[in-house]
Amino acid sequence: MKRKRLRKSDIRELNESIECYGYKAGKKDNVEIVEDDGLKFISINNRPMFFYHQDKIIPTLKSLLDCADIFNAIKKAVVDMGAVKFVTSGADIMRPGIVETDEGIKKGDAIAIVDVNNRKPLAVGIAIFSSEEIQEMKSGKVVKSIHYVGDNIWGFSV
Repeated sequence: MKRKRLRKSDIRELNESIECYGYKAGKKDNVEIVEDDGLKFISINNRPMFFYHQDKIIPTLKSLLDCADIFNAIKKAVVDMGAVKFVTSGADIMRPGIVETDEGIKKGDAIAIVDVNNRKPLAVGIAIFSSEEIQEMKSGKVVKSIHYVGDNIWGFSV
């Protein structure tokens, strides 16, 4: 495992990248870049809060569960309960399983997948279409799953 503690200037730059998720690392926070088994994380106070996916910073499911600011800031797609077992197994999200989407989702955005009953995050994915296009569609894959409960990102500990 490779760890690199960030300096104050690096933390300022990082905060500019993660402010879209409603989060800001503080001056006294221990912020590190952690690399292990081909995964790259941003660890804040020994908690993996974000990970890199194709050079894009994305919140982990644990940060969505633990930090209301991050959960409230990320766009969401809501799936019916029939889709839950597939989503939590890492399947991409298909249009028939989606009940609703937040407005303003753009193609390529990182979004949280939540279940209709509990509104708890099940997965993080990349939108293949905008929210308007998703609403017009009747079938097909609409979100590429990149992180789900039980995967190696979920199981990672610093």
